[in-house]
Amino acid sequence: MLLNTSAQALILSLLISGTSSFNPYDYTRKTVHCDAVQREPQRDIKIELSYVDVNDKVPETVLMVHGWPSVWSTWSKQIEGLKDENYRLIAPDLRGFGYSSHTQDFKSSHTMGDIVQDLTCILEHAGVQSAICMGHDWGSQVCYEAARMRPDIFTAVVAIAIPYIPSIGPYFSVKRLVPAFPRLAYQTFFDRDTENAAKELGRNIRRSLRATLRSIASPPPNAFLESEESFLDAWKDIEEIPPIPFLSKREEDYLVEAFERQGFLYTFGFYTEESRQISYTFSYEQGNHTIPQPVLSILPTADPVADWQYVMKLLKSEEFLPNLTLKIVEAAHWLHLENPEEVNQAIKDWLRTLRASPKENRLDDEL
Repeated sequence: MLLNTSAQALILSLLISGTSSFNPYDYTRKTVHCDAVQREPQRDIKIELSYVDVNDKVPETVLMVHGWPSVWSTWSKQIEGLKDENYRLIAPDLRGFGYSSHTQDFKSSHTMGDIVQDLTCILEHAGVQSAICMGHDWGSQVCYEAARMRPDIFTAVVAIAIPYIPSIGPYFSVKRLVPAFPRLAYQTFFDRDTENAAKELGRNIRRSLRATLRSIASPPPNAFLESEESFLDAWKDIEEIPPIPFLSKREEDYLVEAFERQGFLYTFGFYTEESRQISYTFSYEQGNHTIPQPVLSILPTADPVADWQYVMKLLKSEEFLPNLTLKIVEAAHWLHLENPEEVNQAIKDWLRTLRASPKENRLDDEL
């Protein structure tokens, strides 16, 4: 069965390579130096953030926030699908990813507040006063927090793969969640043994990325993500992992090169208990957990990490999103790449509805 799946993935990758028009090397990166706090050791610094800016003369903006392990170019299908919809598209590399620098503190200086501040700095540099925030994976939670923290800037949210996780009730470490969600175990490895995790993934970056970016048709082994001691151990009997099934060879090469620049260490800030606790405490103490802006949540049917529809119900996320539109798409975790036609159509339909709704009925840049 694995051989058949691998062969299918290889054929699909070759087909995509021959038909995809997206070339990340053709896009010019812009850079901005932004204020940042390094908590260990404590000091104020500047970091350099990189972003791609498409349709920079168009007044309405969509800010595209990637997750892990990604960079701006993993929005390729949405850039291609939305660039003719009369929206400005700004896609950054988050701090520690790709061409964006970091604070050199991978444990406690990667909070949601830190990243939202980075995003507002990028928008200010681009001359943008308000934007729709579109995120995938961790980028979804960043966008939710951006809308919650800065409703004066972020007028709506598109959240792909992950539902809203409000900071209510007691704080739970990931380790306490693993018995209920066993495929969160890898996150305890990233937190507890961060430097060795970075070394493991850094030994063969292409293999690490191929292991992570899989689809329904070309899934990872069943035991993937369930180890607290290794990220890649479940793949040990597979000599060569098939190419990423929804990226062209050129796109995969670009992604590999982006991670070769800095490795993985400073991308693990999403997973460290220090940053998570700071993020949670800040949001919990602010108390404004309801996000009144329009929200489009697009969830997958077959994410190997968790059943996010179930998690959404468990957390009662909808109670905090009074203007929610929910869309379910047949795909695994990388649904915006695996099933871009359906995802893009859902986004386009929602954006058109947003544009058609009276301004007085939705939050806009007058806030």
